Amino acid sequence: MATDTLKGNAGAGGVTGIRRLLLDNGALTALIVLVIAMSALSGDFLTADNLLNIGVQAAVTAILAFGVTFVIVSAGIDLSVGSVAALSATVLAWSATSAGVPVAVAVLLSIATGLACGLVNGILISYGKLPPFIATLAMLSVGRGLSLVISQGSPIPFPSSVSHLGDTLGGWLPVPVLVMVVMGLITALVLGRTYIGRSMYAIGGNEEAARLSGLRVKRQKLAIYALSGLFAAAAGIVLASRLSSAQPQAANGYELDAIAAVVIGGASLAGGTGKASGTLIGALILAVLRNGLNLLSVSAFWQQVVIGVVIALAVLLDTVRRKAGATPVTAGSPGGAGKGRQALTYVLAAAVAAALAGGVSFLHGGSSSGTQKVGLSLSTLNNPFFVQIKAGAQAEAKKLGVDLTVTDAQNDASQQANQLQNFTSEGLASIVVNPVDSDAAGPAVRSADKAGIPVVGVDRAVNKAKTAALVASDNVEGGKLAAKALAEKLGGKGRIVILQGQAGTSASRERGAGFAEGLKAYPGIQVLAEQPADFDRTKGLDVMTNLLQSHPDVQGVFAENDEMALGAIKALGSKAGTSVQVVGFDGEPDGLSAVKAGTLYASVAQQPTQLGRIAIDNAVRAAQGKKVEETVKVPVKVVTKQNVAGFRG
Repeated sequence: MATDTLKGNAGAGGVTGIRRLLLDNGALTALIVLVIAMSALSGDFLTADNLLNIGVQAAVTAILAFGVTFVIVSAGIDLSVGSVAALSATVLAWSATSAGVPVAVAVLLSIATGLACGLVNGILISYGKLPPFIATLAMLSVGRGLSLVISQGSPIPFPSSVSHLGDTLGGWLPVPVLVMVVMGLITALVLGRTYIGRSMYAIGGNEEAARLSGLRVKRQKLAIYALSGLFAAAAGIVLASRLSSAQPQAANGYELDAIAAVVIGGASLAGGTGKASGTLIGALILAVLRNGLNLLSVSAFWQQVVIGVVIALAVLLDTVRRKAGATPVTAGSPGGAGKGRQALTYVLAAAVAAALAGGVSFLHGGSSSGTQKVGLSLSTLNNPFFVQIKAGAQAEAKKLGVDLTVTDAQNDASQQANQLQNFTSEGLASIVVNPVDSDAAGPAVRSADKAGIPVVGVDRAVNKAKTAALVASDNVEGGKLAAKALAEKLGGKGRIVILQGQAGTSASRERGAGFAEGLKAYPGIQVLAEQPADFDRTKGLDVMTNLLQSHPDVQGVFAENDEMALGAIKALGSKAGTSVQVVGFDGEPDGLSAVKAGTLYASVAQQPTQLGRIAIDNAVRAAQGKKVEETVKVPVKVVTKQNVAGFRG
């Protein structure tokens, strides 16, 4: 009756066949428009290598989103999938390496971890009566914390037999894309052909009605969240295999991308609607956006704005579709001939997109620029130190007449791997990379090397890959200098605390190791506490405030970067520079101002502007076939009030 009324209203309104097609396939229409637009704007977009890159870059988000589709269709939410993915990968890597478990058993343990996390979510929601938002938010924190506990904050190398999941078949077909397709087919089968799939739609449509109809809603929710955890585990394994290591901070924030992909694909957060093909299209839209915006050298900050706008528009489109009488996607719909028409729609859409995109790509035919292009991938731009590296690189690029593209990985090793792949598919003259993690950058750098593109590392090395040069300061040596400066200021004895950087990053490990080594020469120095503050000024303030409650007698602070040191100074108040001496690291402008003011005793300065300048100079020389030194050391310097006036970073 309701369907007949819906159709009647549509007919009465004179909705044409084309309008109906667009309304029922809004996400697909948006994807086609995006592909055509990116093909017109960038001549590097519509190439076989780049299209495969998009598939690889969409794979992890899509697999996570397939699992989230089950939850959203049943009117739930799962915020824990990113953390569960990281935890599952960490369990696999730790089991197969540190614990010595056979790889096959380690894989099973990893999958069991994802299932267990999903079941806990389901129990808390079904039997504990917790709102899904709260239950999965708690699991987000627990999963991430356990991942850090197991890994001790450091990446764990992935077993080589499992790392092949990040390789290609036949030298061209990426395995992550195959896994994505298989998981998508499983999702479609579960939603459309199984009892639990029909139950998801029923629960999402009206949970009370489903319960009165005889459905065991609590048990069904257990299974639904368990499936979400299982898919998260699969995504974590694929992600870690791409990076050749399990990163404790991997997939951070990916739960939001997964939810966005499901919503963009046409599912409603109110439940009762959604399909696997729509979720796949949503994930592809996000991947195409990021890939295309990278190729167009759009700032990573603006990329976040664009993606947010797209998500908002997707929800608005969903509202318009419903008001205009678009066909809802529910269990058993479409059926029979309807499914055939849907398949035909996808085939025709692919043909139209290929034809139009191919046509507009001719706009770029023969239009090549003589300017040398270089790519710079920074681990983050949310830190003044790396902003200074960028400034030095841009100044040198301008001086040399080089077209420089700068990307921000936002401390996400997977996102940086995507950016490096995009640089490689563009065929740049050379690439400069400041790795989020030295091991995780290896596979993407090897691909660039295979394509004949020289890569220069800056500030941090790339492991298990060939680079033309490494331009860096010595973080370990800097840590030793910091220990010496602080210990001597305290007269060789005193009580200190250490503010650590982001767990899992090479900079934090190396600076901490150097500081610990340097303290061995000063047995009178007692370390009262070591706590992470994630290289963040606000967290440095909070952590230092907490430490002062338990250690009010502290006499010195070593912070592994200036941002945390500045936060510590704020917490110390009048004690900073008087009864408590603080030493930072990086020599950033705000840190040097604090040194001048006397609140920060010293900063181990790395001269980041020089790092950026020298890295670009070496990248250009390598691209021209000129000889470059394998390691170019930019000396670190302890800057105090006595020499800060003459220091130039």
